[in-house]
Order: sequence, then C-alpha cells, then structure tokens
Amino acid sequence: MKKLLSILSLVALMGTGALTSSISYAEEGVAEAADVMTEVVETVDAAIEAPAEVIEVAAIEEAAPVEAVTEEAAAPTVDKGDTAWMMVATLLVILMTVPGLALFYGGLVRSKNMLSILMQVLVVFSLISVAWAVYGYSLAFGSGEGLIVGDLGKLFLSGVTMDSLAATFTDGVMIPEMIFIAFQCTFAGITCALIVGSFAERMKFSAVLLFSLIWFTFSYIPIAHMVWGTGGYLLDAGALDFAGGTVVHINAAVAGLVGAYMVGKRIGYGKEAFTPHSLTMTMVGASLLWVGWFGFNAGSNLEATGGAGLAFINTLLATAAAVLAWTSVEALTRGKASMLGAASGAVAGLVAITPACGSVGPMGAIIIGLAGGALCLWGVTGLKKMLGADDSLDVFGVHGVGGIVGALLTGVFTDASLGGIGMDTSIAEQVMIQGEGILITIVWSGVVAFIAYKLVDIMIGLRVSEDEEREGLDTAYHGERAYVN
Repeated sequence: MKKLLSILSLVALMGTGALTSSISYAEEGVAEAADVMTEVVETVDAAIEAPAEVIEVAAIEEAAPVEAVTEEAAAPTVDKGDTAWMMVATLLVILMTVPGLALFYGGLVRSKNMLSILMQVLVVFSLISVAWAVYGYSLAFGSGEGLIVGDLGKLFLSGVTMDSLAATFTDGVMIPEMIFIAFQCTFAGITCALIVGSFAERMKFSAVLLFSLIWFTFSYIPIAHMVWGTGGYLLDAGALDFAGGTVVHINAAVAGLVGAYMVGKRIGYGKEAFTPHSLTMTMVGASLLWVGWFGFNAGSNLEATGGAGLAFINTLLATAAAVLAWTSVEALTRGKASMLGAASGAVAGLVAITPACGSVGPMGAIIIGLAGGALCLWGVTGLKKMLGADDSLDVFGVHGVGGIVGALLTGVFTDASLGGIGMDTSIAEQVMIQGEGILITIVWSGVVAFIAYKLVDIMIGLRVSEDEEREGLDTAYHGERAYVN
C-alpha cells in the first residue's frame, strides 16, 4: 500500500510540472513504478484467488447441514403403531397361556386333578417370567454374541430403561426394549408350561417348579439364543424359525416325553379309562389358544407391517386346514369325528405353521396345516403306542410331531417358486439346515431334561405317593376342589 501511495505521489508531481527533475531521476522513478505495478498485479491475482477458497469453505459449511439431516434420517425411529401392536401381541400370548393352555389341559384331566393343572400352568409361567427378567433375557438376547448363549451384561435388566431400544427386521426401525423383553418373556413362560401336560396327574408340585427352572436355564435359553440371538449357531447357519417351531414346540415336547418316561405311567394306565372330565372346557381353551396364537405368530414380526399380516393370515388358514384334516381322517378311520379331535387338530395346525408363518405363502400354509393335522393324529395314536410312554396330554404327539413337520416344510414352502418370500438356498439345502436345527434341539433338550429330572428326583423326589395320586392332586397338594357337590 505504501508503494502504491508513492506511485500516486509521483503521478501528482508529474501532473504539477515537476519536470525539472533530471531525466535519470525520471527513468529511475518509472522503473520503480513498474516494479510496484507488478507487485500490485500479483496482489490483485491473489485477491482473485481468495474468493475461491471462501466459496469452497462456504460450500463445506453449506453441505454440513445436509450431512446432519442425513445422519438424522438414519437415526433409529420408533413407531407408535409398532409399539402398540407389540403390547397387544404380548397380551395375546399371555391369554393363550393363562387361561388358554390352562383350560385346554385342565379339561383333559380327571376332575380330581383339575386345579393342580391350573396351578402348574399359572405358577410355572410366573416363575419363568421372573427368571427371564433376572438372567434369562441377558443370556438369550443380551449383548453377547456367543454361539450358544449370550452374556450376563443385562443381568437383572441392567441398563434397560424406557429409552432403550430393540431392533426389528427393518433397518433403523426399533421398538422399546422393555416391550421386546416382555414379549419374549411370554414365549419362555408358555414353553415351560407346555411340558406339564406330559406328566400330568402324578408329579409333585415342588418338583414341577424345580424342574422347570433347571430346564429353562440350560435348555430353553441356549436354544432360544442359538435360533434367534445375535451370533447364535443355528441363526448363522441359516435355520428358519419365525415364531418358535424348534425353540418352543420341539424343545418342550422332547422334555415332556423324557419326563413321561422318567416319572412313570399313571396308576391304572392301560387298564382304566382316563376320560377327560370336561371337553367343553377343553374347547374353550383351544379357542383361546387359537386367538392368542395370532399374537404369538404375527407378533414375532415385531412390526405392524405386511409381514405381520402374512403371519396372521397363515395362522388362520393353516389352523383351519388342520382342523379339517384331523376330523376327516378321524371320520374315515373311526367312523366319527370327535370334538376333542377338532380341538386337537386346531392346536396341531397352530404348532405346524409356527416356524413357517412369516415366510410361506397362504397356499403353502394350507398345505402345512393339512399335513400337520393328519400327522399329529398319527402322533397321538400310532406313534404314541410305538413309544410306549404315558404322555398324559399328548404333548409330544402334537407339539413334537407338529413342530418337526412345520420346521421341515418351512424349508420347502419358503421358496419363492412355491409362493414363499424366497430364500438364499435351494429347497434341498434348506431342508437339510432345518433338519440340523431339529436334531440339535431334540438332543439338547433330551439330555438337559434327563439330567434335570434326575437332579430333582435326588433332591426332592419326582412322583407323588400312590395314596396322593389316587386321592387326586387338588386336595393332596392344594387343599381345594375344583367342584363341590
């Protein structure tokens, strides 16, 4: 700037007649002016480049809000509709357990054992619910990514708050973690409650509770993690089990069958008629199971979307098909279609469609229901005789056979060519994967159940006394009667 002022001064002097200066001085002045003008040009060029940098900075600053918006859009979102649906689904599963399963089982036993079944279902469900909150959820769905179990990072639900979120099947869409915990809690509770039907009318109440807790810890939790938990072996292997064909039904059925062997047959089994005391109550229970199962299956979608709709309609159609299959076969082979058969057929259809409900098409669901109804009828007749066990309420014949049929056919009808949502493997490959999951569940549950029954027998004894069994467990263990004359 000083040099520029010198130039301006020189020009002013020249303009006022300062021509008396010597030529040499003028030449020196002109030369200096030329140098100064060169520097001015360089300064102007630098000034011209400066706005480009400013523009670049401004562009970055202007882009920053866009990136922030993008990050905000990618942030997890919680939909009130999904949250409300999952709360309703959880209530439906509780409905299918208490009173659904309790009344279904209760109607099938003799009147002197009615209250004992209601108590076992209710208290086992309650016991497992508390155990789920204390350590079950953490081991099954905690932050750990083990092949068999998670970790104890969420022991006593540590770190779980109202703001905690759980993932769904859609990236970025979440539900409150507390709702997810409650929903999965009902699955654990009903699985353990299912087992009591196998040794009904002859096992000590305290033994039922102790066995349930041990088996839940060492069988239900590992199978649930392997099938549904992050890092679980069967999940990573590609096994398909949308709502619990292996985790719930096969798992419970095998434990029940082992119990039927180890507790022994009821007094008079094979010699006396063990007639259900109230088929009306059994029908009511089966109906509640069907209603509640919509929460069980459609709720497993974790969102109120088309996926839940698919599971919903499949649950409806497969169950209806199974009722028709069971009653038709029964009418053809026995000459009459029974109400007990129709109710059992409904449960068989519900069991069979459970692993497939979210991945097969409606027509595939109907076929699965037909197969489940017909084969489960064989399961409670021909297969039961072959096994020779006193499975009191046919837990293995319905839940075991139905679960196996459903799990295998999931690998067939999930294929897009057969109306399913499609899969990354061929039908043959997927059926092999499904078979592996079934085999692992059978072996795991069977071994754990055997050890658990043995431990309980050593500690407190499994079976009631002969006098107590003849008297009935209602009065012997609960001091009450279901019906007063």
